[in-house]
Amino acid sequence: MASTPMDVDEPSSTTIAPTLNITRTLGANVPPTTKVKDVVAKFRPTKLFPRDDIKDVNPQPYILSIDFDDPGELCMTSESDETIQIYNVKEGRHDKTLLSKKYGVKLAKFTHSQGGIIYASTKQNDAIRYLATGDNSFIRYFEGHEAAVTNLALHPGSDNFVSCSLDNTVRLWNLGTKQWTAKLLLQNPTLAAWDPSGTVFAIGCPGTASILLYDHRNYEKGPFTIIDVLRVWQPAEPEHAFKGWTALHFSNNGKHILLGCQNGGHLLLDAFDGSLKAVLKRSVGGRAKRLAPGETEGGNVESSGDCCFSPDGRFVLGGGNMDIAVWDTQGSPNEKGVLEPEYLLGDRRETAVVEYNPRFNMLATADQELLFWLPDSQT
Repeated sequence: MASTPMDVDEPSSTTIAPTLNITRTLGANVPPTTKVKDVVAKFRPTKLFPRDDIKDVNPQPYILSIDFDDPGELCMTSESDETIQIYNVKEGRHDKTLLSKKYGVKLAKFTHSQGGIIYASTKQNDAIRYLATGDNSFIRYFEGHEAAVTNLALHPGSDNFVSCSLDNTVRLWNLGTKQWTAKLLLQNPTLAAWDPSGTVFAIGCPGTASILLYDHRNYEKGPFTIIDVLRVWQPAEPEHAFKGWTALHFSNNGKHILLGCQNGGHLLLDAFDGSLKAVLKRSVGGRAKRLAPGETEGGNVESSGDCCFSPDGRFVLGGGNMDIAVWDTQGSPNEKGVLEPEYLLGDRRETAVVEYNPRFNMLATADQELLFWLPDSQT
């Protein structure tokens, strides 16, 4: 179905929500049918999901995180009204609501087991909770953090995950046991990410303007590489090196690390030597009004990240107060190292959370409402 920024399917009592015609691009034993580069400029907002259960609530809650399950068939949000919302991607419909009123919820992520999710608490305590979505029952609590959790990063192929906290610790966990398997004492660790092989994890520490890379098998030896973000920023804008870090990602092709930044542009780094490949800036539009993880100034609530890689690792997509910016990592930066967007995907809504489906050519964005994006076949 063709769509434009002004042609968004909204649920109606008199119409049946259309099926999302998604072209699979990635998947085990399934050959790609459409490359990301052939459709990324054609994305249009296609399906808007206003929450009917809160249409009379003022102010409206914010979406704090977006995540997809491994098959790419379910999309999940955690929201500031202490709910988890799950959507069926292929059918383009809301599937279920889960409540976490007692403990709050943020950073909800699917595990690799069907129906399992983990998320961070926002009240009562700072435990991480492992939930079975089928019957909304807790499987396990992961206790140990003594301050708010700022990031959760699930291993790409196993039941291990990493958590960062304002208690100045990073903890490694396994879903099979409630006790953490390792604890790293660091200054202001707020972000974590795994490389696509699952052998390396990265920790972002804005307080020291550094990204630490660890070998998962030998983490007790300390980081094998420390990326000095202050050195990367100099001499252009060193004041941006110590705050406003919003996201940390490895590209699936293993070439790049993306550091999302609220000020001065996102940083595209070489995954092997940490050198700066480009500063991803946009001349049109500003940033979304969200807090960076672990910070208390500059926005209203946190988000799980306002930028991400496409599944092939070639493109970076970023939100803001208008439009979705798409940067081509194969593009050439200018003499100042700045790379402008290759495309701007038109939408007047603010976008504070961005996530690309790992198995389909489909994008989800949000601020206070979830929006699905699909390639327009008529463009």
